[in-house]
Amino acid sequence: MTMAQPDVTVVIGAYEAMPYLVECLASVEAQTIDPERIEVIAVDDGSTDGTGEYLEEFAARAPMPVTVLRQENSGGPSGPRNVGLGKATGRYVFFLDADDRLGSEALERMVGMADRAGTDVVLGRIEGVDRGAPKSMWGRTLERTDVYSSNIKFTLSAQKLFRRALLDRHGMRFDESLFTGEDALFTMEAYLRADGVSVIADYTCYYLVGRDDGKHVTKSGGYTLRFDSARALMNLIARLVPEGPRRDLLMVRPFTVTLLPQFGPRFLKDTDDVRRHKLELARPLMDVHWTEGVARLLKTEERLRLHLVAGQRLELLMDVLRFVREEKQPQALLERRGRRVYLAYPHFRDRAAGIPDSVYLATPREARAVPGYRAGGTGSLLRRTARKARRLLVPSRKTAAA
Repeated sequence: MTMAQPDVTVVIGAYEAMPYLVECLASVEAQTIDPERIEVIAVDDGSTDGTGEYLEEFAARAPMPVTVLRQENSGGPSGPRNVGLGKATGRYVFFLDADDRLGSEALERMVGMADRAGTDVVLGRIEGVDRGAPKSMWGRTLERTDVYSSNIKFTLSAQKLFRRALLDRHGMRFDESLFTGEDALFTMEAYLRADGVSVIADYTCYYLVGRDDGKHVTKSGGYTLRFDSARALMNLIARLVPEGPRRDLLMVRPFTVTLLPQFGPRFLKDTDDVRRHKLELARPLMDVHWTEGVARLLKTEERLRLHLVAGQRLELLMDVLRFVREEKQPQALLERRGRRVYLAYPHFRDRAAGIPDSVYLATPREARAVPGYRAGGTGSLLRRTARKARRLLVPSRKTAAA
């Protein structure tokens, strides 16, 4: 007798996951979806703490079919996920980290949403347990959306429901050369290739658990890995999305989430060699991907920092970071009868610095918080200065090639 195809394959990559694995697997066993509709593929990535043995114990008693694969340590989460994905037979695939856990109705709700809406990716609400979690995309449940008209670009972790036919059709796998940000690359590609994305905002499907043993993968790795991650994600977006407002919108994510933190207040504590190295690593990314369209979408202070990174203006960047570290508030200057607002961060209208006024121009949201602001000026000015911004904010191609 042949077994019916499961609705969902839960892929669990596990490395040194005890004791967190106990609650993780308990949450799988507690799913309200019929156990016959699930299969579990668990990959022990060379653990030495009893993770593999506990997975095999679970497989022996679980109500759903569980396959346990054991291998030598691969050095990152991509390898185990790819192994599990290669063995999956479900219509959908869900990647569950071994130290996290599911809400009891998670799989039933996500599969039901995907079937009802016909979408290829489903995001279930995520909550953090002793750690932060993304928040901006959970405003309301959406049966069908996309990466441009929602905030889903700010949750690129792999803990989503993916239609397996989508992954197979495009040969999608996790990049095993990346040791951080590999899930962002995979998930962004899925968003871009998907026939619709759904968001479940009214039920917590996933609990992101903070570890107190210092072994969580997102806390590991040197700064060079972050630049590798930013480069890979920027290149993917550039490859799949034509130049223009849509590409700029997506580029906000790698610039603000991955690249910008490397030039935050902690940069002041770096050695001179590390500071110079970070600027060197950033240079090709800024030369290729930093545009006036991206700059217009950022907060003033973010735009200023990245403008200085693009120009390799180390000393001016240090001045701005000292200002930010001290939590000072910039003076707001209203001009053109209150229709234009500038935020006077360091070196505003300093002739020696030569930073264009447009870099200090408040976004409409920032401007609305300034008493006396009259709506209608800032946005139109940003549109008028767009034509000049590339020359001012981005090194010219001829200069870069010199």
